[in-house]
Amino acid sequence: MQRQPNINHIKSISQLAREFGLPAPLHPLIALVDYNNAFTEMFPKGQKISLDFYKISFKPTFKGQTKYGQGYYDFEEGGLAFLKPKQIVYSPEDIAGYEGFALYFHADFIRRYSLGTIINQYGFFSYNVSEALFLSVKEKEIIKNLFASITIELDSNIDHFSQDILVSQIELLLNYSNRFYNRQFITRKTVNHDIITSLDTLLNRYFEDASSLKNGLASVKYISRQLKVSQRYLSDMLRSLTGLNTQQYIQNAIIEKAKEKLSATDSSVSEIAYELGFEHPQSFSKLFKTKTQLSPLEYRQSFN
Repeated sequence: MQRQPNINHIKSISQLAREFGLPAPLHPLIALVDYNNAFTEMFPKGQKISLDFYKISFKPTFKGQTKYGQGYYDFEEGGLAFLKPKQIVYSPEDIAGYEGFALYFHADFIRRYSLGTIINQYGFFSYNVSEALFLSVKEKEIIKNLFASITIELDSNIDHFSQDILVSQIELLLNYSNRFYNRQFITRKTVNHDIITSLDTLLNRYFEDASSLKNGLASVKYISRQLKVSQRYLSDMLRSLTGLNTQQYIQNAIIEKAKEKLSATDSSVSEIAYELGFEHPQSFSKLFKTKTQLSPLEYRQSFN
């Protein structure tokens, strides 16, 4: 597939260092950049950038309001943002956007370790930048210490243990990030419950205005776009607060709407299935029985 010409495609960490006017990294597959150090070049503001490696950004402070879901959240204690290879991001509008630290590492650096296999399980690499991890004072101190440990190891002479230690430090950083994200889902209940309320309203409207009849079942992709959150963030947030991922949440909403129609209307099972967006009534009946242990007809008969 041919790349778009307006995207600055950074193929290696060494190339990234050259772009920023920084010394060549000691290891070609991993580098930790302190953006507080002066550099001679930066990307043009607003330019699209694609990296062929992972990036973990740590900003000790955030200034002003940060976009979060459909709203904004004031938080000035710092945070983390995560990028996986090939994601498209935009360079900041000014040099202040480069404050803080960034850890870059190539997939080849962790490939022969267990982390290379499980790194896709860390869902935050698929989150939008606006869904960054915001840190408390205590959490920020933990992250600062982890970045300091990585810096010390990178500045040491490379030996047979260097890569093992660095991969362990990256995995520890990711595990702490996982813990802090789950905390964030809980402590930001107001923001997240607003998203859930919007999700419920969206699904109800989808059924009521016959969108399901015209467009089929509501998909995770459609729901996420409407709520202006990433698919992975929405699913992780819902799982943390409700125990269900987005697909399961949608299915439960479908079943509740089906129960309403089965108990309060004379529509046939097939008609209800089509109204809910199913292409085949058999698929609806199968899902309904899986969720309720009753067929749609058995459920209807229970009201007689």
